Amino acid sequence: MQSPTRPIGTLLRQWREQRHMSQLALAATANISTKHVSFLESGRATPSRDMVLKLADVLSIPLRARNALLLAAGHAPMYSQHPLDAPELASARRAIDLLLAGHEPYPAIAIDRHWNLVAANRAFAPLVSDLPARLREPPMNVLRASLAPDGLWPRIVNAAEWRAHVLQRLQQQIDASADPVLVALHAELGGGRAVAAHGTDLVATLRLRVGDVVLSFLSTTTIFGSPVDVTLSELAIESFFPADPATAEALRHGG
Repeated sequence: MQSPTRPIGTLLRQWREQRHMSQLALAATANISTKHVSFLESGRATPSRDMVLKLADVLSIPLRARNALLLAAGHAPMYSQHPLDAPELASARRAIDLLLAGHEPYPAIAIDRHWNLVAANRAFAPLVSDLPARLREPPMNVLRASLAPDGLWPRIVNAAEWRAHVLQRLQQQIDASADPVLVALHAELGGGRAVAAHGTDLVATLRLRVGDVVLSFLSTTTIFGSPVDVTLSELAIESFFPADPATAEALRHGG
């Protein structure tokens, strides 16, 4: 869906269908005629740069895919894409490092759009130190490390509930981005099988056995507000908070 080699009309139609919108609904929301939408999708009309961005806003298309739409329509990409260690993102990287370090003694990680580990604070390493090398080598995929049979899975006390939570989040990302890498990851992690029902917790809780203790975590996700760089738009910080006093006490004293 994100390839600039596909015609702009094909890309627009695929994103519209991904959002379960009719041509009429898209036209009404974008304040254009249904005929114009039809002409754009069929290739009988080529959208201006402003029209591409307008439709991308209506369809909530990710920045990476917006650049692909612009290229397919014959326009230059609008959104930059720098590696996280580039000078242009130095201030963002400092903010990430501050968030991670400030969350200690509780674990926190930064991940990219495919759930690959970008950075972590010192509290995270002890939780994954006994994983096999294949799961820890860069880029470490934290979902694969969590649900693989030789990963954290045997130590997750509420494994079925946590798997259901993880796969639900992954499916939500697929619905939003149509990313084929996430689709493949979902299938690899057993997304095609029946998902176990959630437990009675109001918020999904990870209960992880570490040594002789069980640590219980709630998690929050932090993203950059209104990013104009593709890398930053796809980065998230997962912060884990103790779900009970025993976990807080264990982490304050080094687990």
